[in-house]
Amino acid sequence: MSQAAALEARLAAVLRAIGPSVVAVSGGVDSMTLAHVAARTLGPAAGMVHAVSPAVPAAATQRVRAHGARFNWRLTCTEAGEFSDPDYLKNPVNRCYFCKNNLYDRIKSEAGPATMLSGANLDDLGDYRPGLRAAAEQAVRHPYIEAAMDKAAVRVLAGHLGLHDIADLPAQPCLASRVETGIAIDAGDLAFIEQVEAWLTGRLGAVTLRCRITGAGVRVELGAAATASLAGRDVEIADQLAALCAGAGRHFAGLGPYRRGSAFIGAPAPVSRVPRPD
Repeated sequence: MSQAAALEARLAAVLRAIGPSVVAVSGGVDSMTLAHVAARTLGPAAGMVHAVSPAVPAAATQRVRAHGARFNWRLTCTEAGEFSDPDYLKNPVNRCYFCKNNLYDRIKSEAGPATMLSGANLDDLGDYRPGLRAAAEQAVRHPYIEAAMDKAAVRVLAGHLGLHDIADLPAQPCLASRVETGIAIDAGDLAFIEQVEAWLTGRLGAVTLRCRITGAGVRVELGAAATASLAGRDVEIADQLAALCAGAGRHFAGLGPYRRGSAFIGAPAPVSRVPRPD
């Protein structure tokens, strides 16, 4: 048995042990691959839920819908309701906690007794992930973690399944993660972030990049591959970005290297929700 086939077998065993489930599908490689394996393993006992939101790139929603239609998923697209939550809109450092609570509340209301599943993998345990606290409080299971799989293993599995359109997708957290904490979440800001990142992707390819809303203005961060793709065009691209920002009444604060989590500044907001008993 190949390494990839062994990964699928290990994950499938975890899913069979869990039983009827609903996967929270964001449109990234982790949750999309999990949805495919869940559908293959559990058949109609596996459901998928995708939250449509100003914080979710339109391309991600299109990707989920396309896979759902092509592979006959039992897919529900819904609104999680985080934009009605003032704790989320205030954008504290632990914003993701409030976002995930809204998401899981909505999934439970639609999925009934099925076990909720997330695409969190072993690598996520080494990061600051307030969403994992929300998951623990709401009895969400993490099959990749239970199967001892990291991000690299997920990508190998995606390739094994023939999911070549997602296997090499750059990590793409929600658009709200680009807004410096303490700056209120605004749908207009998120739409502008999506516009800038789509514009850059059209010129640099599917590489790691971020358009961030900061106290100093709009800052664009580029990963190593994106920087290499500039190939001496940095001044030209910067000038075009400055013009794009000016046209939207925004100040361009410049280009810089990608720094993971650089928008997270300050202390977490208090959490009043009472954890559910095991």
